[in-house]
Amino acid sequence: MNPKRYARICQMMAMRQSDLTICLEEVHKPHNVSAVIRTADAVGIHQIHTVWPNEQLRTQLSSAAGSNSWVSVKTHTTIEQAVQQFKSNGMQVLATHLSDKAIDFRQIDYTKPTCIIMGQEKKGISKQAIALADQDIIIPMAGMVQSLNVSVASALILYEAQRQRQLAGMYQREESSLSKEEQQKLLFEGGYPVLAAVSRRKGLEQPLIDQQGQIIASESWWAAMQATTAPSKRK
Repeated sequence: MNPKRYARICQMMAMRQSDLTICLEEVHKPHNVSAVIRTADAVGIHQIHTVWPNEQLRTQLSSAAGSNSWVSVKTHTTIEQAVQQFKSNGMQVLATHLSDKAIDFRQIDYTKPTCIIMGQEKKGISKQAIALADQDIIIPMAGMVQSLNVSVASALILYEAQRQRQLAGMYQREESSLSKEEQQKLLFEGGYPVLAAVSRRKGLEQPLIDQQGQIIASESWWAAMQATTAPSKRK
């Protein structure tokens, strides 16, 4: 990896907002999933969450969720399981839902640890998610239509969160808030995508990336990478 690429990835990691995330509850259209992930990357989100209880649906959408190597995707089988994790991490949980107690999404303080739940394209957010959320939020609309595409709504809310966090100086970190393990993963997969794909296919351990962006690995690792077949597993 050249120095410019290494510096760019390090800069990106320093701006990652590890305490801001979005949860897609049974969003089932691949182009919507991909669009939300792309926006998440653009505003500096490291990980998003999805709730896909149907195994066939999870398989179908896995390729869309994995299309962006810069954002990790954690899948939950129930919204209860997902919200429990968010709240255990000290996050305020917001539900995009039109209700009597809903407030304008711009009135929320997004500098706090936050998760935004976005509902399914047709049915919207579930009753379980509404009950578990701390606050309902809405995007005010002046027209006849009372809903936006899930990817568009996600972008509006996430960019408001980014605006607030930029004003608070939360993107001006010298060091990344991500774990060393997560940083190494991004450096390897983002700096050496072809080698990373080969390494995964062969089941090899991830090598270390040094402070110059170079791979530090044993001779046996390099030999396994260059072999025409994957190394056999010992029984």
